[in-house]
Amino acid sequence: MLIKNKRPIALSVVVIISWFVITGFFGPLFGKLSSVQENNNSSFLPKGAEATLAADEIAKFSAGTSFTFPTLILYDGASTPEALAAINAHLPSIGELTLGGTSAKLADYLLKDQPISAFPSIDGKAILVNVPLDGDSIAKTLPNEKPVLPAIVEALRADVKPIAEAQGLTPYVTGPGGLLGDLFGAFGTLDSSLLLTTLGVVAIILIVVYRSPFLWVIPLMSALFALSTAGGIVYLLAKNNIIDVDGQSQGILSVLVVGAATDYALLLIARYREELHHHESRFDAMRAAYKGVWEPILASGSTVAISLLMLLFSQLTNTAGLGPIGAIGIVSSVVTILTLLPALLVIFGRWIFWPRKPRNDGDDHVMSGPWSKVANGIGRNPRKAWIITGSVLLAFAFASSTLKADGLGTVDTFTGNPESVVGQKLLLKHFPGGEGDPTQIVVAQGKADAVMAAVKSVPGVTEVAYSVDPITQNVKAVDGRVIINATLDQAPDSVAAGKYITPIREAAQKVDPSALVGGTSAVYFDVRTANTRDNRTIIPIILLVITLILGLLLRSIVSAVVLLGTVVLSYFATLGVCALVFNHIFGFAGGDNSFPLFAFIFLVALGIDYNIFLMSRVREESAKLGTRAGVIKGVTVTGAVITSAGIVLAATFAVLGLLPLVPLAELGFAVGFGVLLDTIIVRSILVPALVHEIGPKIWWPSKLQDK
Repeated sequence: MLIKNKRPIALSVVVIISWFVITGFFGPLFGKLSSVQENNNSSFLPKGAEATLAADEIAKFSAGTSFTFPTLILYDGASTPEALAAINAHLPSIGELTLGGTSAKLADYLLKDQPISAFPSIDGKAILVNVPLDGDSIAKTLPNEKPVLPAIVEALRADVKPIAEAQGLTPYVTGPGGLLGDLFGAFGTLDSSLLLTTLGVVAIILIVVYRSPFLWVIPLMSALFALSTAGGIVYLLAKNNIIDVDGQSQGILSVLVVGAATDYALLLIARYREELHHHESRFDAMRAAYKGVWEPILASGSTVAISLLMLLFSQLTNTAGLGPIGAIGIVSSVVTILTLLPALLVIFGRWIFWPRKPRNDGDDHVMSGPWSKVANGIGRNPRKAWIITGSVLLAFAFASSTLKADGLGTVDTFTGNPESVVGQKLLLKHFPGGEGDPTQIVVAQGKADAVMAAVKSVPGVTEVAYSVDPITQNVKAVDGRVIINATLDQAPDSVAAGKYITPIREAAQKVDPSALVGGTSAVYFDVRTANTRDNRTIIPIILLVITLILGLLLRSIVSAVVLLGTVVLSYFATLGVCALVFNHIFGFAGGDNSFPLFAFIFLVALGIDYNIFLMSRVREESAKLGTRAGVIKGVTVTGAVITSAGIVLAATFAVLGLLPLVPLAELGFAVGFGVLLDTIIVRSILVPALVHEIGPKIWWPSKLQDK
């Protein structure tokens, strides 16, 4: 067909070229995103937390501002004098180990003037070595821009194995350094396998949905452009210390952008295909489609982005960092789908839909099929539909009270049993849980003895001793203060150890009100406390924001309240299902106490998307046909595309379950299941039934209440 007006083609070409330039700049930066990750809990604490204040004081006791980050080597087996001597003879050489195939050596990352020696367990069945790493140095990167800690752990494991086997021992690199090193390793798969798996899953779903060998490439390519742009922007912000990125937020960014961008693409392409049946010109069809979808896509993106930005109110910098990271991803998705995707579709024309090319035949094909039967079935008996679905959701919601989300120790963070986890469990058998990583208490020197006596009486404390200078072996005092080390009987990062922190603080501060309790156990305890506070304050703020956006989009208070109520009910029903699955099927030890907040963000903010897609179309049709007829047509014409979008988003988040990390596996399951619940039950049955039952009053106070 001869194109009379070449301006749309020229504009499309300019848009496409511009996006290639943008992606060419940001894409390589996205590839470097893992190099700016920060996965240390202590660095995420708010400035006012007691563990943070204690860390600042403890730093004064070293020559610089470095702090000890212990990595433990556990030799499981008989601690004979010969084995102990052999290990001690070997330890001075570990500083010469090279890291990650670079010129960097382990000595570059050891805390200066700290002796490294092996000592046996009391039961004579294990030997322990504490390798004191410089906490500041390991936060940097190797010359190849890879993280330091995983390379150190890998080098130590390779180095200690021969000497351990020669003495009949089994070595384990564990403790905070080993556990965090394995955590880094798990997050390392985010760069490749997670993203490739996500793209593969989405590609398969799109091929099934479109049944076209070509069309699926367009939305997937648009999603990749959005992800590259978002990742590049996030890298620049993290590199300049404007935001904080950890492995979890990077993984969530990938699945969020790919899932959201594909969802928006499905909505636009479905409306474009529909309009091609009513317009001879593909440009006119795109213009009509664009007019019908830009507002719900923009409203949907705004809802998710603004909800994510509410995380900036978090006390934890990693949670607060996820807010702008996710918002950048959503904004990139919206902008890409509203600019690049239309340009690509217009350039390729109708043939991109082959072999099911839509023709200008006036055929309202979407009004027939299974979704027409669903919509008309709801219309015949809406009360029965909403009572049954609402009752099922309520039953699941009651089970949410059994969800265990009071925190996870690092050992319980892994779905499998990496070496560090096995070593940590063995460590508890042979040594006090906090051996090598005690709770540190900064107290006035004159009250130190009394504080030691008070802390010693706290249940769970196995040993109390002064912190001494590693060279002189004398108690070191700075500004009239000293450090007391309290060894606990539980692993320092465990929930059980965290329960001792409040009694220890009370006992110490009763003697010395200026005492500060820090160390790993205190850090994890303060992180969990901050998460609990975030759950109570941020969720109500997000609810208010979403209600306002819905009210503005639909010009109705009643519809905003009804839609929000259905999504919140769906959220609690999902938590109930999660409780049953996590406790009785997956057998997880529990859940991170940030899980309810993250699940809420993604389930409510993303779940409301499908209601926005549905109700914006229902509103459009209600103006022409009336409310009850409008809701039937709205469900009919959006049923297939919204269900497809839900499947895409559920599948992308479910990919998180492939990582060997409990928090991401739980989040992936929760969002995947919750999104399917929203699309199949809430949006398909509950919402249409309620709208049909309420009738035109659903649009109060807009003029549509008279339709």
